[in-house]
Amino acid sequence: MKKITRINELERPLLSKTKLRVAAYARVSTDSDEQLVSLKAQREHYETYIKSNSEWEFAGLYYDEGISGTKKEKRPELLRMIRDCENGKIDFIVTKSISRFARNTMDCLELVRSLMDIGVYIYFEKENLNTGDMESELMLSILSGFAEEESASISQNTSWSINKKFQNGSYIIGSPPYGYANVNGEMVIVPEEAEVIKRIFAECLSGKGGSIIAKGLNRDKIPARRGNHWSPGTVIEMLRNEKYKGDVLFQKTYTDSNFNRHINNGEKDQFYCKNHHEPIISREVFSKAQKLIAERAKNRNKSIAKNTYQNRYVLSGRIICGECGSKFRRKTNYSVGRSYVAWSCIGHIEDKNSCSMLFLRDGEIKATFATMMNKLAFSRKIILEPLYEAINKIDEECDLERIDAIDKRMEQLNEERNTLIGLMTKGFLEPALFNKERNVLDIEIKNLTAEKTNLVMSFTNGTSQSDEVKALLDYLSVEKFDGNYTDEAFETFVENIIVDSRDELIFKMKCGFSLKEKVVR
Repeated sequence: MKKITRINELERPLLSKTKLRVAAYARVSTDSDEQLVSLKAQREHYETYIKSNSEWEFAGLYYDEGISGTKKEKRPELLRMIRDCENGKIDFIVTKSISRFARNTMDCLELVRSLMDIGVYIYFEKENLNTGDMESELMLSILSGFAEEESASISQNTSWSINKKFQNGSYIIGSPPYGYANVNGEMVIVPEEAEVIKRIFAECLSGKGGSIIAKGLNRDKIPARRGNHWSPGTVIEMLRNEKYKGDVLFQKTYTDSNFNRHINNGEKDQFYCKNHHEPIISREVFSKAQKLIAERAKNRNKSIAKNTYQNRYVLSGRIICGECGSKFRRKTNYSVGRSYVAWSCIGHIEDKNSCSMLFLRDGEIKATFATMMNKLAFSRKIILEPLYEAINKIDEECDLERIDAIDKRMEQLNEERNTLIGLMTKGFLEPALFNKERNVLDIEIKNLTAEKTNLVMSFTNGTSQSDEVKALLDYLSVEKFDGNYTDEAFETFVENIIVDSRDELIFKMKCGFSLKEKVVR
């Protein structure tokens, strides 16, 4: 006779006694002695904290030291902890705060989602936030945005040192362009790649455009730096790169507070260093190439002047492809018996092989924005209002701390300048050296004075992040917001939209939030 045992009854007593395997994650931003002491304290705290709970089993402590927290790829211990979660070794994670766990909003949400999918939840002590108790990701998304602001504030201190190296030409180019390699901090020519550079310039002077040059390189199976195929844009960018004639323009791009890179169109100071390294192309050849490129671009602009795309709609110029970085263009699509307005990636339109992003309907984008605003309106009193009060306080405290730091630095600079004057008066310094050193001090004092003036003015008439949040709160009140999409609301509150995929949009709000929303269809 067959004997059948009900497994669930057999296992239930055992499951009830199974302890929750809890791991902790800690991180310090630098490898200084002070920060390492902080790390030791965190390790002791979490080990005691987890073992003191009779229902928890200590599953290990994971920590990264001396590593930036803005990108998860740079933190091996965090990645190891995630792998252990995926392998069933961890049930729950405890960490100090969102800023310790991730300072990049997209990384934070991606990690939380992936861990929740496998049944692993995270507890953030500082924010008193347990991802296992969350009904939505809205609060975590906003709090992660604050963590990014904290990281941006810290990075400002580093930028001062880099700026000084730009000024004296001592900044080391860690990733030289194709044709060069970094050898002990110096840009050294790579002979095989240099021949390719010379070929590109020679073909340009013979009258070939970027598209034809790129096709020739691909046809001859000449490998690009990262193994990718050659594109017209890459060729033109190389032809315009001043490094091939031995010079360097420092700070062509800059990173904003959201860790996105932008072309520097005057927002930051630039520094030009002539004869920085050995050239591959002569100055004469480089100059002729620039004239040909400019002339070809001028003729092309004349031929398409009649079809110039103008930003006539509220979404124009604000939708950006997350795959290739191009903007989306408004167009009318036609199907059997009907037509509809859609937005398409310009990069995909021009070259379907370089970008696979397909179009989005105009109505889908607007409905998705309306859905996101409704979620914000629903959470207005329980999340947005407390957060507004918190960020208002944080903004003011950060500005006051920066003003205090400026005052201390200016006091130090004035002491150094007085010391220089004293040495000069006593005849211990040559006039030329005195003038050189004093000019350096005067420039820094001038820059700090201007920065302090801007900070002081921001307290009275400046528009801060807290002001933007307040405007959003006011709009989401019952009296003003009816739940529907309006061009005015989009224009007022949205900086741009990143099309992460055809199914997900990231709304970059002017108040600093970055909110991901599934496309409404």
